[in-house]
Amino acid sequence: TTRKPLFPPARAATVCVACYDMCITFLPVSFFFFLHSVKLWASAFGGEIKSIAAKYSGSQLLQKKYKEYEKDVAIEEIDGLQLVKKLAKNMEEMFHKKSEAVRRLVEAAEDAYLKHEFDADLQYEYFNAVLINERDEEGNYLELGKEFILVPNDHFNNLPVNISLSDVQVPTNMYNKDPAIVNGVYWSESLNKVFVDNFDRDPSLIWQYFGSAKGFFRQYPGIKWEPDENGVIAFDCRNRKWYIQAATSPKDVVILVDVSGSMKGLRLTIAKQTVSSILDTLGDDDFFNIIAYNEELHYVEPCLNGTLVQADRANKEHFREHLDKLFAKGIGMLDIALNEAFNMLNEFNHTGQGSICSQAIMLITDGAVDTYDTIFAKYNWPDRKVRIFTYLIGREAAFADNLKWMACANKGFFTQISTLADVQENVMEYLHVLSRPKVIDQEHDVVWTEAYVDSTLADDQGLVLMTTVAMPVFSKQNETRSKGILLGVVGTDVPVKELLKTIPKYKTMLISISFSFTLTNTVYFSILSRYTCCICFSFSVKKVIIIKKKIQRMSYLITILYSIAVTIYNAL
Repeated sequence: TTRKPLFPPARAATVCVACYDMCITFLPVSFFFFLHSVKLWASAFGGEIKSIAAKYSGSQLLQKKYKEYEKDVAIEEIDGLQLVKKLAKNMEEMFHKKSEAVRRLVEAAEDAYLKHEFDADLQYEYFNAVLINERDEEGNYLELGKEFILVPNDHFNNLPVNISLSDVQVPTNMYNKDPAIVNGVYWSESLNKVFVDNFDRDPSLIWQYFGSAKGFFRQYPGIKWEPDENGVIAFDCRNRKWYIQAATSPKDVVILVDVSGSMKGLRLTIAKQTVSSILDTLGDDDFFNIIAYNEELHYVEPCLNGTLVQADRANKEHFREHLDKLFAKGIGMLDIALNEAFNMLNEFNHTGQGSICSQAIMLITDGAVDTYDTIFAKYNWPDRKVRIFTYLIGREAAFADNLKWMACANKGFFTQISTLADVQENVMEYLHVLSRPKVIDQEHDVVWTEAYVDSTLADDQGLVLMTTVAMPVFSKQNETRSKGILLGVVGTDVPVKELLKTIPKYKTMLISISFSFTLTNTVYFSILSRYTCCICFSFSVKKVIIIKKKIQRMSYLITILYSIAVTIYNAL
């Protein structure tokens, strides 16, 4: 006869758990018999799965084939040092290849400018990256918007590009047909041949470009630029890290902001924007601090009194947040601020901290009642190692002469900023001054930026980690060579995955960790697996002043990286 189950099947597991204590107490034999039965079921099920897998996977045949070649195979120990040397050599060759492509662009640009004569009335129709292929209401192409053939290219993530020509992007706040822009675009047209030649020599190249000191940006291959929802393209090549690092040497900068009562209202707003724009021009090799002054000194970040911090993204954003807290009142005592700035820079220079290179004081004020020559004589003359850059805020020019004298007497530059629209262009002037020593000495230093995330070539795996190699372009004309005229910067982007291709993965373990360190404490870290994927990281080890146990911190870091690798390996 069939007996009705005591419990429904769906509740059987719950009943077993609930009756556990009762079985131990009253039915020990039945309980252990039940466990034995479960083990038999599991063993039988596992055996059946193994049998099916062996039958249909061909594992036995595969083992047999491996046995046939076993006598011809030897296990060889890998020399880790030699492997690292091989990796370094491969990377060096790749770096050299990219650098040579940039060097050819520099030579072509300098030769083209040498042969060019400036023509204020030059009329030249160039391909404007924003206007290309645009038509008016009557169907005619817009001025500077001629037909520009764009074809999707899988090397550029199927973006529509023109691999025969470059085009030019001009910031929205600049006039497309300004004579300086038109002349620069005209002579830089000769770079097209070199762009194409570089791409033929090295098909792994992606974007190549020339960023002009005048503000325009020539990019190869040519691509259509789309403005944002406000119809604006805020991109200015002169604010990019690759441009700043190539154009200038590392620098220590103290920014002095006048917050006396006369700076109320629009003037203080312009001053804050000026400081923010200066921060945009600082790179990871630079160090800075910001001091607001009236009758007293007010460090924008009170926790960093008397010191300079690295100009990485996190620090700059942190200082920007504190700028909003500034308000104007009282009387401006510039002499106190200058003394503090010089003492700070001198201390950093003598102790070997900071950039150990150029030093500058940025003065942002609506006027100065004195030239403060006694302070400059005490700290800066006759060597004038610290350059003074003065920014006069507002339309009035009553105290302009004193500020001009201060800048000229200390190898700096004076400029007046009347409106918010004037900020960007006027701030850029100091970069040209700081670049003069490199230009005069013709120092074509190759720079590599830290890795950054690029969205242009994002693929199915997400954003692409990128680095840039760049080199400055100088004027070689005899009449301007002694003045140190910077024409701009050329560069090309290199995906980090291109660096990883130099790693001989067939010689690595099942999973391996590779990492490198730069002089700015940037860590490039990757986890490589021959069977799955490559996971790349790039992050900056923040400069912590209070904690000096760097070796201990690094051991913690390596432990964390190892733990990540083991976790991923176990999940494979």
